[in-house]
Amino acid sequence: MKKLVLAYSGGLDTSVILKWIKETYGCEVIAYVADLGQREDMEAIRVRALETGASRVVVEDMREEFVAEYVFPALRANAVYEGTYLLGTSLARPLIARRQLAAAHREGAEAVAHGATGKGNDQVRFELTYLALDPHIQIVAPWREWDFKSRKDLIDYARKQGIQVTVTAEKPYSVDANLLHTSYEGGVLEDPWAEPPEDMFLTTVSPEQAPDRARVVEIDFEKGNPAAVDGTAMSPAALLEHLNRLGGENGIGRVDMVENRFVGMKSRGVYETPGGTILHTAHRALESITMDREVMFLRDSLIPEYARQVYNGFWFSPEREMLQGMIDGTQGNVSGTVRLKLYKGNVTVLGRRSSESMYREDFATFEEDEVYHQKEAEGFIRLQALRLRIRNLVKERKKES
Repeated sequence: MKKLVLAYSGGLDTSVILKWIKETYGCEVIAYVADLGQREDMEAIRVRALETGASRVVVEDMREEFVAEYVFPALRANAVYEGTYLLGTSLARPLIARRQLAAAHREGAEAVAHGATGKGNDQVRFELTYLALDPHIQIVAPWREWDFKSRKDLIDYARKQGIQVTVTAEKPYSVDANLLHTSYEGGVLEDPWAEPPEDMFLTTVSPEQAPDRARVVEIDFEKGNPAAVDGTAMSPAALLEHLNRLGGENGIGRVDMVENRFVGMKSRGVYETPGGTILHTAHRALESITMDREVMFLRDSLIPEYARQVYNGFWFSPEREMLQGMIDGTQGNVSGTVRLKLYKGNVTVLGRRSSESMYREDFATFEEDEVYHQKEAEGFIRLQALRLRIRNLVKERKKES
């Protein structure tokens, strides 16, 4: 190959990879940088890539696209992996890989590369996207090729090569950040009994240090998508960023879990997802008054499979697209407003309202009404119990014989 496009973050792994690829393959390396709202200095990352040996650096702002076309579809699905993880990294990788591949096509590059390890999920997410969109592309995955065995080896190599990185042997966390979340792996976190150090967290205060006064917020939805906060319409990225700030200030969205990686091992990850946690709670609350019971039960049965597909890297697969179509078909009436209280790590629903609401107070009331005849419930119950009664009658007949 003569030219390669590397998904570059400016961190330890991709900085070492950039230098290693040039030494190993002798090809031109273009660094591709995706701005997903990770609150980093993009100009500093660009300069670092050039100083490390990149011939060019492509920086693209994908914040709005990320939230509107990846985060919100997953929100409409209430997607949560293994009951806990809101899929922050899983949703970002297919977008980065798709746009990186497009850059490779524009630049006339024969190959793409990523910094994912041979133990993790990201290698699958990147490469499934590459191959789904371009079955002929060459892929370089240095962690599966080189002789380095650990991040300590990478730190030593970076120092010898004069590569400036922020990771140290004392804090060797692997950190991934975007508008949806910040994730942490490695270091002391590899012991599932060890408590995460407080100084590790970047976007949330601890619930103990959160304000003693609750923050009330109202979120408007249109067909399952968040559209406004406290009556102010916002773009998808601006809305999520605003809720990240509110949630972070109130200690919301911290998760510590041991998850099942696609490659087969268990891995401990710690996550901060303040805005996403708020939105998931609000979305569920609005669905409770706008979605038909049987539709909700059926849609809920799809959530584990949808989340598994996204987690495992199958965003650009026919099965994920089929599920998305089914799920989006349930969201036509999910419009309205949810009022929430944010307090010391908790998100509490205070109220919900919608012009599409199926909640009827005249039916649900415990007071006198003129629309529901309670005696009719007797026949309903006896019909539901018919098969149970017959089952017991069969048992009685067997005993008698």
